[in-house]
Amino acid sequence: MIMVEEPESDRWLNDFETEDLESQLDQTLRDFEQIQAELGYEQAQASLQDLLNSLDLSARERQGLESEIASLQAMLEKLEHQVVHIAVFGMVSRGKSSLLNALLGESVFATGPTHGVTRTRQQASWQLSAAQLGVTQVSLQGAGQSRVELIDTPGIDEIDGETRERLAHEVAKQADLILFVIAGDMTKVEYEALSTLRMASKPMLLVFNKVDQYPEADRQAIYAKIRDQRVRELLSANEIVMAAAAPLLPVAIQRPDGSLGAELRPGSPQVEDLKLKILEILDREGKALVALNTMLYADDIQGQLVAKKMQIRDRAANRIIWQSVTTKAVAIALNPITLVDVMSSAVIDVAMILTLSKLYGISMTQQGAVGLLRKIAIAMGGISASELLATLGLSSLKGILALAVPATGGASILPYLSVATTQGAVAGVSTYAMGEITKQYLMQGAAWGPSGPKTVVREILASLDQSDLLMRIKVELRQKIGQVPS
Repeated sequence: MIMVEEPESDRWLNDFETEDLESQLDQTLRDFEQIQAELGYEQAQASLQDLLNSLDLSARERQGLESEIASLQAMLEKLEHQVVHIAVFGMVSRGKSSLLNALLGESVFATGPTHGVTRTRQQASWQLSAAQLGVTQVSLQGAGQSRVELIDTPGIDEIDGETRERLAHEVAKQADLILFVIAGDMTKVEYEALSTLRMASKPMLLVFNKVDQYPEADRQAIYAKIRDQRVRELLSANEIVMAAAAPLLPVAIQRPDGSLGAELRPGSPQVEDLKLKILEILDREGKALVALNTMLYADDIQGQLVAKKMQIRDRAANRIIWQSVTTKAVAIALNPITLVDVMSSAVIDVAMILTLSKLYGISMTQQGAVGLLRKIAIAMGGISASELLATLGLSSLKGILALAVPATGGASILPYLSVATTQGAVAGVSTYAMGEITKQYLMQGAAWGPSGPKTVVREILASLDQSDLLMRIKVELRQKIGQVPS
């Protein structure tokens, strides 16, 4: 077989075509990623707006949830205005505020020689000019104008550190990018804080600040130790950057006596590498970052909001249940007619179910409430049967004692009250159990859950202290009917 060598010009052309195809493929993939980012961003906006529109809160409930609702609204505004939050963390005297001032190009954040100048969260917008990095603005990928907000936090090792660290973690949940600032080899406190913040799964840069204070050899040795030993399992080498936010440079001076000397004077900040790293992250994944972090934070806030809403409604539900318990107990205790006892018992229970369903925002008709009452009664078994037995048996005895009051000159009033309170208390316990079961059912969105009604009923009945309930109801009943005229 004879091999014919390909002409040099043809090989060059083929290589060019291959490179061109690869370039087109890369561009197509980048465009696809941008489309995905756009869709994710728009979906995050729509989801957050839907969440705010469907909070289902009464005016009273909103009074206790203002901060949570405001947080969700702030997250939506963050998406609408394309805001990126960059938070800085570190121990005191590591130059966090100076670093942010260097990024801003002006002194916005408080700095000073005192221990822990930053006491509360501080925030400022970051505008990059063409003179700084050759760009006119910081933009999210394909999103037009946007802004970056830099957030300073107190030192993680300050007095009352638990409170301030909690503040730092709260900011970290909202941050899209975290800058963790050190000024030398890492301490145990710094490593533990870095490990905790890493669990937030947010992009992070470890900033080795104040490098101007070390000779070049020492600086490189510290950097290598941090990279290879301290944070090897937490961060990659690409996530570590050196900076000098407020360098002090030796300047020759002439003393009053004419001799020459040197003194340290402020020099120009050395933060260009850090700026480039930040821009690289924002350009590569800025929009997706904001959308993802916003939804994660919103999901956390929604969980808190739902929990608080359920607490508020639970307290209101407990008041409704107890009011139904006492109403039913008094009605049963004071009514000597058996048939009326049974009917009034059902009416009160149905009214309680309808009131609870309205509280939990579940639409339910009277027929539906009767059906639910029937299901609960069947599932309750023993306690509802005992109530019926007490109602039928004690009502007859109570009726006889009531008729005998005039004939006995009031002597039968005490036995009557004893029977009445016992009957009312038993009926009250039954209503209390039904109320707790109904509440659980409505809290789950008018569903029994995977366990089914019998399991739910069994668990709630097992949790009730029936003897304690009986005593509480009897005490209240005696206060209400103890002064019934003979």
